Amino acid sequence: MSILAYNGAALCAMAGDGCVAIGSDTRFGIEQQTLATDYGKVYRINDRVFVGLGGLLSDAQTLYQRILFRTNLYKLREERDMKPSTLTHMLSSVLYEKRFGPYFVEPLVAGLEADGTPYLACMDLLGCPECADDFVVGGTCAESLHGACESMYRPGMGPEELFETVSQCLLNSQDRDCLSGWGAVVHVITKDKVITRTLKTRQD
Repeated sequence: MSILAYNGAALCAMAGDGCVAIGSDTRFGIEQQTLATDYGKVYRINDRVFVGLGGLLSDAQTLYQRILFRTNLYKLREERDMKPSTLTHMLSSVLYEKRFGPYFVEPLVAGLEADGTPYLACMDLLGCPECADDFVVGGTCAESLHGACESMYRPGMGPEELFETVSQCLLNSQDRDCLSGWGAVVHVITKDKVITRTLKTRQD
C-alpha cells in the first residue's frame, strides 16, 4: 500500500460563477480501520482561501502549521491576506524544499483572487503545481471523483448549484472507495461570505 493511501481521503474543489467550492470526506482511519468520523481535511487559511490536504494525516497537520506560520508572517509584512495564487507558489516552494524527505501530502488550493476570479490548483508531494479552470480532485478516490466531476460539471454555476454538484460528486465517489467516506464537509466561498455545510452519508 502507498503511504499516501495509509489514512485515505476524498478531496474535490470546483469553480463556479464568482464562487468556488471545496469539500472532503470526514473519515479518520488507519488503512481499513476507522478511528473517527469527524475529521475534515480542508483547512481555512483566510476568508478567500482554503487548502485541502490529502495523504498522510500527521504530515498534513505539520504542513498546515507551516502554512499558517508563513501566511501570518506574510500578513504582518504586507498588511493584506495572501491570494490563492500566491499561496500556491509558497506551498510549492515549501514542498520542494523537503523533496529528499517529503511531506506525504497532495494539496488542493481553492479560493477567489482579488478581482473575484475563482482559482483552483493541485500539486503532488514534490510541489509541482497544476492550475485548472473547472475542477481539481485528490485523495484515494481521485479516479472516481475525476469521472463524477467530469460528467456533472458545467460552467457558470451559482453558489447553491455548485454546492449541490460538489456534494453529489463527493458522495457518489466515496461509495466506491473503502478508505474514505463516513460523512463529508463542503465549503462554498463567495466574495461576501463562506458557507460551510456538513453532509450525512452512509455509515459503513
